[in-house]
Amino acid sequence: MCLYMFIFLFFFSMMNFIFMIYFIMNNLVIFFEWELISFNSISIVMSILLDWMSLLFMMFVMMISSVVIYYSKSYMSSELNLFRFVILVMLFVFSMILLIISPNIISILLGWDGLGLVSYCLVIYYQNVKSYNAGMLTALSNRIGDVLILMVISWMLNYGSWNYIFYLEFMKNDLIMMFISIMIIVAAMTKSAQIPFSSWLPAAMAAPTPVSALVHSSTLVTAGVYLLIRFNLLIMKVFFIKFLLLMGMLTMFMAGISANYEYDLKKIIALSTLSQLGLMMSILSMGFPDLAFFHLLTHAMFKALLFMCAGVIIHMMNNIQDIRYMGGVSLYLPMTCLCLNISNMALCGIPFLAGFYSKDLILEMVSFSNLNMMVFLFYYISTGLTMYYTIRLLMYMMVNDLNLLSVYNLYDEDYIMLKSMFILLFMSLISGSFLSWMIFYYPYMIYLPFNLKMMVIYVSVMGGLLGYLVSNVNIYSVNKFALTYNLSNFLCLMWFMPSLSTYGLNYYFLSFGQNLLKIVDMGWSEMYTGQGIICILKNYSSFYNVFHFNNLKIYLFSFIIWMMIIIYMLFLKIY
Repeated sequence: MCLYMFIFLFFFSMMNFIFMIYFIMNNLVIFFEWELISFNSISIVMSILLDWMSLLFMMFVMMISSVVIYYSKSYMSSELNLFRFVILVMLFVFSMILLIISPNIISILLGWDGLGLVSYCLVIYYQNVKSYNAGMLTALSNRIGDVLILMVISWMLNYGSWNYIFYLEFMKNDLIMMFISIMIIVAAMTKSAQIPFSSWLPAAMAAPTPVSALVHSSTLVTAGVYLLIRFNLLIMKVFFIKFLLLMGMLTMFMAGISANYEYDLKKIIALSTLSQLGLMMSILSMGFPDLAFFHLLTHAMFKALLFMCAGVIIHMMNNIQDIRYMGGVSLYLPMTCLCLNISNMALCGIPFLAGFYSKDLILEMVSFSNLNMMVFLFYYISTGLTMYYTIRLLMYMMVNDLNLLSVYNLYDEDYIMLKSMFILLFMSLISGSFLSWMIFYYPYMIYLPFNLKMMVIYVSVMGGLLGYLVSNVNIYSVNKFALTYNLSNFLCLMWFMPSLSTYGLNYYFLSFGQNLLKIVDMGWSEMYTGQGIICILKNYSSFYNVFHFNNLKIYLFSFIIWMMIIIYMLFLKIY
């Protein structure tokens, strides 16, 4: 089953690649449209937009999903219901493809909602309490974006068509279009886990590792970024875009700091995804959609590889994810560690790997743009933090001593996993350069002073040095002071965002529903007879009691309010 799906997806990935080159060479765009329903003046049409961008993104999605399904053949081999897992992953991929090729907001909603629903099924795959909690947080966070897109559909009825491609130019100063743009931005922020919706992304690590590799590289989290790239000309006219820049930078900064305090291997990689999403969102809000798309594609390759390497290591370590137990892994898993190190270096932006081409270009455009000092500092500090947590992770996993067991069985002989990882390793090495030649058919020449050009190198070296030093510090000796402990608690827990999202938003509403369920379960007769009527009468009598004992005060207060209203009316009449 896995092998057939791998061949099917890989074949279509290569087909998309050939078509994409043909479309770029001939500057082609194909727009299909057929009418499904027509009533009164409204026609519901199904549209497909094929251009170089949608074909290239489909190629990357299909390649990563094919490799992940092949990897699952070995990783999920102990599962009894592997067939269900593969079907869920395929549904996930098809939902993403529907979202990629849709210029129509209704078909976008189908893909968008499909992603949300299938991601919930995949996050709760292991069916324990942690998975159910994480799945509920993921589903409810994503529902906000779904509801906003439904509102966009209803507001677009004013214009007679749901194809956003028609509104890009001639409705720049329209108030309703501005509201539509704001709703699309907030919907994209929920799906791409920007502050204040960030807490679901690390929680979604409860899913199996192949799912994490797929979800956090090229599909679910990038759906919001892709939507904004498509709607780019529409949203750039909105004042709200500056808010998106701020939220993107804060997300990038917050994720970088939290990753340095984290000990769960998968959660560190998830937080690095969050950091890169903040980078994409912020550069997109500055008006560079091509750079955001470029970074989205290069990031997809090395991030999927990073998760797959982490999956192999967790598998060998008796399903332990805590990096404090690991150490000297490179002696026992040399090929996996080779892939892990190269993907980590690509993430840091080491020259001539995939991440370097997009990240360096983004940071140079930030230095070149007319922005304030805060934006500049946030970008470069976040880049330094990426290097910081990567070096810390490598020190814990590769250099330190193994702290797991006195007798252990580590091996690197699973060729199915290795083959799938080597495909992505090859892509992590070459995808940056080949994309930079294809997407930018004229070279970006950015003239900067020498120190600004070298700023990325300075910040990376400093971050790496700090990561090396911090990995040798005993964190418990540092936390003797209450201030340091409280501060580290605040930074480690993603600025208390998971608690605010669960207890602050979900908990009270869900408990309200639970109370309502109790009433319905007991029956309305129980509510309005016997014990229920006594409670209602008690509440009314206490209210009347307060009213009765304070009646003079209430009378005087109402008299003063009436006098103020009369004076105000007279004042209006005179003037």
